[in-house]
Amino acid sequence: MKLHTTLRGKEYRFADLKDLLAKANEERSGDRLAGIAAADMTERIAAKSLLADCLLADIRAFAPLPPEEDEVSRTIEEGVDEEIYHSIKGWSVAELREYVLRTETNGEELLRLGRGMTSEMIAALCKLMSNLDLIQAASKIEVITTCRTSIGQRGTLASRAQPNHPADHVAGMKASLFEALAYGVGDAVIGINPVSDTTEAMKALLHATQEVIAYWDIPTQNCVLAHVTTQMRAVKEGAPADMLFQSLAGTEEGNRGFGVDLELLTEADALIREMGTADGPNRWYFETGQGSELSSGAHFGIDQVTLEARCYGLARRFKPFIVNTVVGFIGPEYLYDSKQVIRAGLEDHFMGKMHGLPMGVDICYTNHMKADQNDMELLGVLLATAGVNFIIGVPMADDCMLNYQSMSYHDIAAIRETLGKRPAPAFEQWLEKTGILAGGRLTADAGNARRFMF
Repeated sequence: MKLHTTLRGKEYRFADLKDLLAKANEERSGDRLAGIAAADMTERIAAKSLLADCLLADIRAFAPLPPEEDEVSRTIEEGVDEEIYHSIKGWSVAELREYVLRTETNGEELLRLGRGMTSEMIAALCKLMSNLDLIQAASKIEVITTCRTSIGQRGTLASRAQPNHPADHVAGMKASLFEALAYGVGDAVIGINPVSDTTEAMKALLHATQEVIAYWDIPTQNCVLAHVTTQMRAVKEGAPADMLFQSLAGTEEGNRGFGVDLELLTEADALIREMGTADGPNRWYFETGQGSELSSGAHFGIDQVTLEARCYGLARRFKPFIVNTVVGFIGPEYLYDSKQVIRAGLEDHFMGKMHGLPMGVDICYTNHMKADQNDMELLGVLLATAGVNFIIGVPMADDCMLNYQSMSYHDIAAIRETLGKRPAPAFEQWLEKTGILAGGRLTADAGNARRFMF
């Protein structure tokens, strides 16, 4: 593996694969904060040119975080289909990119390739791709998963209703949820971020969401995004949960910062399969986001795009129903402005899909970031074009509990209408039955939350 080159009369040397991957990354404030970013565009191009010539076998051989030191690395290694890997290990990253972008290379072939690749290989591929490359390649890939219902079908755009309340007030949560349903939002999941991480709060919110689902016979699933151990206690005490949720990091130490490890996730997986209220094989909801490892001092000098890919290598072990990156939530320390947020959203979606994951995005930003709502709407259109499985909606695009900006319920409806996307099939049938949709379009009564008051 060559680690030095001369560009415009200047020699560039990189310490190892980890350094090369970091310097080949597109501009990222988090990498600069970590002291691992390219000094300038010329150094970035030098790194990309060397990375393009790296063989996939070299990337596997020189893993940035060895498997003997990290359980995420071991999980990624164990997940590689060796037969597929041996058929492509002699490819360079540039050859892989060309193959992925060929018109005749379809989504099924990309999913097959992904099974033979480590997360670091997928990250390396991502670093050589333009935004349009990321959209084109991801748009080929269809990942369908089933919990209570199925989402991910080509031509659909599912949505998570996020009816958070700053005091976990059930009536307030329901008011927000009813508005979401009235705009046709909630087919991926009714997912609530609780204020209080207590078992009683979990039970109240899970019972309340299942009550709404049962009363209106809604083809969707519920989830409360507390720590997985709190959810497990609630499920053991009889709370009706269709799936479990947990945030993931790309290193073992990063996951310890979230209070989880592989053993706990495996225990939780067994519990939700035994005691969960859904019938489908996919019972997990994972969230990720570039920069989380650096924020907890658990990045080991690895760039945040590669670490994000490693999150997906861990997630695919558990065959989740949905995964999403919370793309701009951490702030400008990690993604400085709208350009970086848009790029990160497209990267994460593509890398997740290459891992065979049902990938969604929380299209969001914080108020101290150089971004605004127009930027989020643009990213929403780009991701929908790329075939994102789902996006997240909150009332008026302003989360009153988490204090960040996302997409609104009506933004999701507008993207569907503009791009000809449809809700998940069973949910679309339910919307037609209730009169919110007619012939695939919102009716004049859409957005009227009163229809669900009971």
